[in-house]
Amino acid sequence: MTPALIAAACWGLAANLVAMVPSRRGHWPAAWVLIAVGIPIVGWVTLQNGPLVALLVIAAGVSVLRWPALYFWRWVRRGVAPKT
Repeated sequence: MTPALIAAACWGLAANLVAMVPSRRGHWPAAWVLIAVGIPIVGWVTLQNGPLVALLVIAAGVSVLRWPALYFWRWVRRGVAPKT
């Protein structure tokens, strides 16, 4: 197991631990930190293991951060939609 995959596994463990802790603010500050830390980890995984493994890591990250991903997808669709 490469160090990049170990870092990705630690990120996944941390994300699941954060999700279990009750939060008054709806976990958004933690989500921003996880996104900021996760993007370089995905790049590192890509460099060490290739794009296929990186896509699996991205899929795992999106499954954990599904609400930020959903809001991002809605934002992209709203910006690309034709103006009527």
